[in-house]
Amino acid sequence: MVRVIAINGTERARTVDEHRAEVIELLGTRPTIELPLADCTGLVLAEDVRAGVSLPPFDNSAMDGYAVRSVDVVEAGPERPVELPVTEDIPAGRTDLPALLPGTAHRIMTGAPLPTGADTVVMVERTDGGTETVRVHEAAPPGAHIRRTGEDVAAGSVALAAGTVLGPAQLGLASAVGLDRLTVHEPPRVLVVSTGTELVLPPAELRHGQIYESNSVMLVAALRAMGCRVESLRSVADDVDAFRAAIEPKLADSDLVVTSGGVSAGAYEVVKDALTGAGVRFAKVAMQPGGPQGCGRWNGVPVVTLPGNPVSVLVSFEAFLRPALLSALGHSDVERRRVRARLTETLTSPRGKRQFRRGYYTQREGQVTGVVGPRGGPGSHLLAAFTQANCLIVLPEDVAEAEEGSEVDVLLL
Repeated sequence: MVRVIAINGTERARTVDEHRAEVIELLGTRPTIELPLADCTGLVLAEDVRAGVSLPPFDNSAMDGYAVRSVDVVEAGPERPVELPVTEDIPAGRTDLPALLPGTAHRIMTGAPLPTGADTVVMVERTDGGTETVRVHEAAPPGAHIRRTGEDVAAGSVALAAGTVLGPAQLGLASAVGLDRLTVHEPPRVLVVSTGTELVLPPAELRHGQIYESNSVMLVAALRAMGCRVESLRSVADDVDAFRAAIEPKLADSDLVVTSGGVSAGAYEVVKDALTGAGVRFAKVAMQPGGPQGCGRWNGVPVVTLPGNPVSVLVSFEAFLRPALLSALGHSDVERRRVRARLTETLTSPRGKRQFRRGYYTQREGQVTGVVGPRGGPGSHLLAAFTQANCLIVLPEDVAEAEEGSEVDVLLL
């Protein structure tokens, strides 16, 4: 529930932390779904995965070479090679495995099962590479170049714990222990809506007073990078009836609606006008950029409303939507990495607001604390400066000026 506290008859703006908590609570936790491995990239495992087989599932060779008994080559050396008959070839995948007899060798390939009777593998580089007989030029101790059953994962053990983020290695391990599907937190279906009669879609020609629409492009990219399934409605006009008519038919197929624009205090604030009293609550958040915010449920569907300026959209996504979605998708760590850095120039900030400035962070060799300098001014329309940034500089609500050389918090993007 949005809480806006009244002090002496005036409404206090919500804090960033209060609004973030509200959005996280609104999105809750996503239900689970079983998906093929190929569809699980970047998602979070909802249940422990136990290994159906050991890894490796059998003792096998770590090298191309010869499976032998260590006692048969104990005296081998460059000047006195030991010669053994090669009685079998064992490529990877061979299943009819004959036992190794004393005084013989089996030529063996990497990954091939170790024959009964062998206790070591001699690398082919330490032999003459013979196929009928082999000369071994170096002794091999017991266990050399052998991968033991279960030394990576034991059958029945937890191979992947619930809460694991599924990347290439994790998905490879799931397949290696015999799985082709995993239970994950289901990614949401998100409807992204950009509003504004002034918005035009590229490559149409602009008329005076019009601008190209970019907010939905940014939001769709950010949401898809998190694994969300996204549909967008671009440039919905500033008309309440048109806004409702465009979105209401799509609510049944959406788990979340994200809007940009139309939430401030002026006229033609279409999102605010359409959704006030319909379950979505609007408030000022004590931050710069991105003060006007809203969230709630419209016909039961979670809705998060963002301001219209492009930098405000991206900062609001970082401050509210990203952590809420990560939490909903089962991530245990929902915050950007935070470091301390020294400012390369003095910055000012409106007292009472948490300011997020685009910046470029550098970690200097041999120094514990990095340095950070702003990219562009504080204006919420300066999108090009964001493309040159790799972090957000955070100036707290009680700071009106941060001097050059002082330390500040930095969120690494």
